[in-house]
Amino acid sequence: MKNMKIKVANMKSGSGNSIANQFIITTDEGRYFQSYSSIIAFCPFSGGKIQLDKNYWDYSKTTGKYRNMFLRDDNKAETQKRINNGSYELVDLNNEEL
Repeated sequence: MKNMKIKVANMKSGSGNSIANQFIITTDEGRYFQSYSSIIAFCPFSGGKIQLDKNYWDYSKTTGKYRNMFLRDDNKAETQKRINNGSYELVDLNNEEL
């Protein structure tokens, strides 16, 4: 098994301050967005589809605000459009068996 490099950092506000409970996790495979203890999104480096957690992608207004920042979407409607057209895939990113 190869050693996987993992880096965790708080998201930053526009002014550069750390945002509590909002994390970017970078691995060899891609970047995750975690809000509190739930993984919300995964962006693979390999060019595959962006994955959103089917249960938590739209959990709260706060989660949505930082999800949009992570994905560079303007708003929830844009994220929903990308789900509907297949650009984003809904999956279970918080499977307890992982």
